[in-house]
Amino acid sequence: MDRPVGIRRPGARRATLASVLGAALALVAASLPAAAKTLVFCSEGNPESLNPQLVTTTTGMDAAWPVFDTLVAFEPGTTSIRPSLAESWTVSPDGRDYTFTLRPGIRFHRNARFQPTRPLAAEDVVFSITRQWRADHPFHTVSGGQYAYFRDLGLPDLIEAVEAPDARTVHIRLRQADATFLPNIAMTLGAVQSAEYAAALLAAGEAARFDREPIGTGPFSFMAFQPDIALRYRAFPEHWRGRPAIDTLVFSITPNAAVRLAKLRAGECHLMPFPNPADLAAIQADPGLTLMREEELNIGYLALNVLRPPFDDLRVRRAVAMAIDKAAIVAGVYGPGGTVARSPLPPNLWGHDPALRDPPLDRPGAQRLLAEAGFPSGFEAELWYPPVSRAYNPNGRRVADMIQADLARIGVRLRLMTDEWSAYRARMLAGQPAMALFGWTADNGDPDNFLGVLLACVPAQSGGSNVARWCDPAFDTLVTQARRTPDQDARAALYRRAQAIFAREVPWVPIAHSAVFVAARREVTGYRMDPLGRHLFRDVDLKGGGDPRGADAPAARPASQGADGRVP
Repeated sequence: MDRPVGIRRPGARRATLASVLGAALALVAASLPAAAKTLVFCSEGNPESLNPQLVTTTTGMDAAWPVFDTLVAFEPGTTSIRPSLAESWTVSPDGRDYTFTLRPGIRFHRNARFQPTRPLAAEDVVFSITRQWRADHPFHTVSGGQYAYFRDLGLPDLIEAVEAPDARTVHIRLRQADATFLPNIAMTLGAVQSAEYAAALLAAGEAARFDREPIGTGPFSFMAFQPDIALRYRAFPEHWRGRPAIDTLVFSITPNAAVRLAKLRAGECHLMPFPNPADLAAIQADPGLTLMREEELNIGYLALNVLRPPFDDLRVRRAVAMAIDKAAIVAGVYGPGGTVARSPLPPNLWGHDPALRDPPLDRPGAQRLLAEAGFPSGFEAELWYPPVSRAYNPNGRRVADMIQADLARIGVRLRLMTDEWSAYRARMLAGQPAMALFGWTADNGDPDNFLGVLLACVPAQSGGSNVARWCDPAFDTLVTQARRTPDQDARAALYRRAQAIFAREVPWVPIAHSAVFVAARREVTGYRMDPLGRHLFRDVDLKGGGDPRGADAPAARPASQGADGRVP
């Protein structure tokens, strides 16, 4: 089949979209005032969990940002750290002790099963960290207990103690200094959950609800999630930064980029991420739409699982790298936003080595390497590709088609495989595929978020985000040393040495870095793109009301009866 997964025929699209969105709106219609504003974001997939401690994808993290806050946060649109739930903090001279002072009077959300009796307290922070850290915590194994990101960052071994000296003070002691600690806890794994809510559910024998019906302190409270349809949230009037301008937030789950654009033009949603590169010029020319661009920190790559033959042979990995025409892929798939990748680090991130060079495109040389490795006639393999549009890979099937054609020229015969996004991600983290297209968008502005999380030994050995299962002791030593070094110039020098080892050993074929585009209707105000790939709606508003379906929408369900929800 030569169509990307998920595309519907145009004749069936509008009735389906109208019925899905109408059903989502109907679920919350009775609870909204007559003048309610509903913002609909056409998202690209289902979150793998509603607990931000359990997710590793942008899709899952985006689902958390409306609901949760962290101790410290990234200033929107930047990678700079600012206070959040913690109004201030201090760090000891040796870099091991962090003491946070919480803001007073911060309120938690409520739902049908839980009414908070107190504001945010230090015990909530201790609960949120200890749940991930300690295997004997009563909530550690709820929802499976796979805290992959917490583990991939080395936090279980880094943290020595988490304490609450009083209701507004949190003390965290590290076993050694770590330059990445603050940006790491500003990510969604640092989301602060309610210890009181957890205790109430545990006493009722309903602990599993904790991750299905999340309670946080964020600008929106969770209402409902219908997989493949919508996530819905309601504005939280008691948020410590004030009530959001919009009343409800709907993430309308729409995997196909062409369908997302059709919904945007029809007024069925207000914003969409990841438009097809071929549509950018038309979006820019549309007087009813705005096209926004951000130079995001990301990487799209082809992972070669070094534990699975024949990719355990360096000659085979080098042959694959020498046979793929990355420039053609970037031109044909990524368009004007794409840049050929040579390193795991994006070129706009400090520590990137601009001197790093790809092996030349050399198919006869690749065939000679295969023959040396014992494959003079090539071999057969599966190539897995993502079923959804991502910033780092806007069309996984098309990229896979082009790689399949390139490698066929050296005798490597590929069978193309995919799966639903959550299942695909699970396969990647389990290290199942021998060849797989995957990628990463930074969750903070630190090079360790790429080199440590994606290529170090801990995530290779523990079922984490090192999907190539590559563990090189020399590389790992350099990355670990950089994490322990406070001086940025010294860290950058270590990262350049690590990138040279990566280039020599070829656990990936880096494909592309991409600028990211978001298309919005003209009535959207206050939306700001983010270099960390987050879609944030705290400060977004709508001019002239909130009907998400436009002037020709059926009159049966006006926006004043809106909904709220969210996806990726």
